[in-house]
Amino acid sequence: MSVCQSCGACCASFRVDFHPAELAGGAFAWGQGVPPALTVPVTPAIVRMGGSDATAPRCIALAGEVGKAVACTIYDVRPSPCREFDTIDDACARARRRHGLPPLTIGLIPVSVG
Repeated sequence: MSVCQSCGACCASFRVDFHPAELAGGAFAWGQGVPPALTVPVTPAIVRMGGSDATAPRCIALAGEVGKAVACTIYDVRPSPCREFDTIDDACARARRRHGLPPLTIGLIPVSVG
């Protein structure tokens, strides 16, 4: 199991905006594309994953308990912001702190200090 499958902090910390072309049937969709029913329109050029803009953000596609065991229910068709998110970025460490988790490390070197 990867560390992301036991974490999920990013999915419960950040707003996820992307272009509607990544929705099901869209020109830039992976596989079948993100199901429109899981998104909310923001502008004609932006849609947002449901739940990701709540006061306590949590992507509607996240299943499980953050920090224990999680899964993205649309992993194969997830939008580009999710595909581009990297555990070596400071955003990962911030999300993990927000959920009481320590930053990830590679060997003995902290991935992010802050």
